[in-house]
Amino acid sequence: MNKELIINSVNSEVEIALLEEKYLVELHKEKSDTSFAVGDIYLGRVRKIMPGLNAAFVDVGYEKDAFLHYLDLGPQVQSLNKLTRLIMQGKLKSLTLDKFRLEKDIEKTGKITNVLTAGQQILVQVAKEPISTKGPRVSSELSLAGRYLVLVPFSNRISLSQRIKSIDERKRLKRLIQSIKPNNFGVIIRTVAEHKKVADLDNDLKSLVVKWESSVERLAKASPPMKIVSELDRTSAILRDILNESFNSIIVNDQGVYDDTRNFLRSIAPDKVNIVKQYKGKKPIFENYGIDKQIKNSFGRIVTIKSGIYLIIEHTEALHVIDINSGHRVNKENSQEENALAVNLEAAAELARQLRLRDMGGIIVIDFIDMKQAANRRKLFQKLKEEMAKDRAKHTILPPSKFGLVQITRQRVRPEMNVKNAERCPVCDGSGEIKPSIAYFDEIENNIRYLIQEQNEKYLKLSLHPYLCAYITKGLISQRLKWYLKYKRWIRVEAVDSYHMLEYHFFNKNDDQIKI
Repeated sequence: MNKELIINSVNSEVEIALLEEKYLVELHKEKSDTSFAVGDIYLGRVRKIMPGLNAAFVDVGYEKDAFLHYLDLGPQVQSLNKLTRLIMQGKLKSLTLDKFRLEKDIEKTGKITNVLTAGQQILVQVAKEPISTKGPRVSSELSLAGRYLVLVPFSNRISLSQRIKSIDERKRLKRLIQSIKPNNFGVIIRTVAEHKKVADLDNDLKSLVVKWESSVERLAKASPPMKIVSELDRTSAILRDILNESFNSIIVNDQGVYDDTRNFLRSIAPDKVNIVKQYKGKKPIFENYGIDKQIKNSFGRIVTIKSGIYLIIEHTEALHVIDINSGHRVNKENSQEENALAVNLEAAAELARQLRLRDMGGIIVIDFIDMKQAANRRKLFQKLKEEMAKDRAKHTILPPSKFGLVQITRQRVRPEMNVKNAERCPVCDGSGEIKPSIAYFDEIENNIRYLIQEQNEKYLKLSLHPYLCAYITKGLISQRLKWYLKYKRWIRVEAVDSYHMLEYHFFNKNDDQIKI
């Protein structure tokens, strides 16, 4: 699978689009102010203890206090508090944890009042960015992520990614890390570490240990609230997490981001440096690569697939609800059950893409078209799992219920991606909203394809506004000629002055309007 990363840098933010086979699957926006990003480590001060919630509110410098639950303290929080206290008092002799004496693990069912007190200084890591009116959610179970490994201080456990399936490879990696791991450091082996050489893993581990020691050194002169460790910017984090052999290009439109990206790749994957290219075209980079068009088609309450299937996506306070509709996708040769299965399988692929693209999290309920046969419901469930396997966010999928509903929970660590795709109406000048004009001709062509190939209409007349009629019919190789070459049917096109700019209708040979 070919993957491309298109990076659009503007004054106040960087937009990052991930394409798989030219198809937009992820969209990220990073503001120039990247405070309180997931992975950042802060020295905070406990503001308030809430025994009823078994949680504490911690001041990390954000306008809203961060939320720290007892279950997010981590079993070795007492060791972390001890280290923080010794550093602040100047009593720590060595920056390494090799000879550091660990405290006992806290009880899983304990009370936060036995661990923290108001006013106490504590190291915390951002687990969820601030969302809506809520402050960040933090954890005191710290970790430092590298290219191949994740370093976990105050632990000696070695864990492996579940996506590494080979038993021999799992044993090799675990044995290898055990031989090079410093004492009192746990390690999580990431999926990309599979089949990597010991030198690559050793270099990654050493760089993470150095990063930890430098953060400990910085802590000695810190006063809360203060950032101690910054996570990578969004661009570098995406490259670190998903870069693999299938990446064939990274296109950047800004010289500074171009240089930073090349320097970062030189440190983690020197063989991939040459795939970074600087875009110097006259068109905006997202327009040139068709991303703007895909964004307009992919965000909004109604999302239409080329075959005519469409998804209706509703957001509520408690959950997201998605309804699957077949539209005009009907194969007369198949039974109702076969049609329902075909629609559901195609919708499942688009659904998985939408979850990644919008970064939707929490509880998601999908109303698929009802299927009576249990075997078909199993096929749908399997298809969903296969498509969702591409998603890096943690998720759980439940089998279809007897009502045809599928429930998904998906991890949300950042605010949901929301792109407004309604344009100002050219007729009412903003008193109403219409479908984006960028998708206008795609919709007309999809209807033409359906009427000719599915309905077998012999005669077809398209009536629309004079300006758009001229756009379709004028020129040496007009749009109408392209349709003729593609569908082997000549489309009559007429201009109607009374139509508003984006109004159009199809008619048959009797001049009766064809309802779609």
